[in-house]
Amino acid sequence: MNIGEIAKRAGVSRSTVSYVLSGKRTVSEELRRRILTVIEELDYRPNAAARALKEGRTRTLGLVIPPARQRLTDMQLSFVASVVEAAAGADLDVLLSPSGGDHDRSFERIVTGRRVDGVILMEIRLEDDRVTRLRQSGLPFVTIGHPADAGDVWWIDVDYTTLITRCVHHLADLGHRHIAFVNRSAELVAAGYGPGHRALAGFAAGVAERGLTGVDVCCPDDAAGGEDCLERLLAEHPEVTGLVTINEAALPGVQRALERAGLSVPRDFSIAGVAGRHWAEDFRPPLTAADVPALEMGGEAVRLLQERIAGPDAPARHILHAPPISLRGSTGPNRA
Repeated sequence: MNIGEIAKRAGVSRSTVSYVLSGKRTVSEELRRRILTVIEELDYRPNAAARALKEGRTRTLGLVIPPARQRLTDMQLSFVASVVEAAAGADLDVLLSPSGGDHDRSFERIVTGRRVDGVILMEIRLEDDRVTRLRQSGLPFVTIGHPADAGDVWWIDVDYTTLITRCVHHLADLGHRHIAFVNRSAELVAAGYGPGHRALAGFAAGVAERGLTGVDVCCPDDAAGGEDCLERLLAEHPEVTGLVTINEAALPGVQRALERAGLSVPRDFSIAGVAGRHWAEDFRPPLTAADVPALEMGGEAVRLLQERIAGPDAPARHILHAPPISLRGSTGPNRA
């Protein structure tokens, strides 16, 4: 079924049908109702490719994600789900594309293939070649996270520096003097992963401000890595009575290592951090944490990108989230 058949059945010209579908020109109410009635009877749906060609848009957004082999964290999956949901609410499709390593060709096709109207880029490094490439391409884009040089980039992020500093202060207020920071994996941090570096800076600032002894370690992003990391930390630094972390995927292993060591949380050991609500509430006892609003951030990223597409000359917008620390059961007074 096409516009010509609709025009024939409604007794109008093809251009009149097109005006009703596109809204580019006003037609009489009588004609509009007649055409819409025929469209409903025929269950007509405009061909997406034809509509894209006519509008000069694909009505598709690109979402660049880490490679699947890295096992997306709960927070990353929440970003993906919320972007897809927000896009659907705006009658937009989402084209997922991994980046990094063998997937660079996929990212390049997103940039050069005219398959999307704009791109949302996740997991940003301080020096990120993908951001440079998108800048060069002229394709509108928004990042979840932000590079070191981000003045002209539209981005949304979590204030890891401030939040980890607050966690350190919270533990210090409870009397903890020896605190550890459990970061993301060594590979991510070495690659310049923004949250890892900003959280480490916040940890260092908090420790210095309160005159504490601090130790920082990198930890693989999974339960087994968390278990091994905590066992080594406790063996090498038995004086540590609390830790802060941004590595939510390691938390189940952290919990197992503490249980094996006979340490009760929070009686013997306190934990705080920045994590998705799911991970915080599943920890036992529930984790004192700044709950990352991942679902809201995905929707905000879609709206920012729509603004970016609609106003290519508008000044860059930045949204930085610093949610409050939700006090739960994993932190308590230092009894050592």
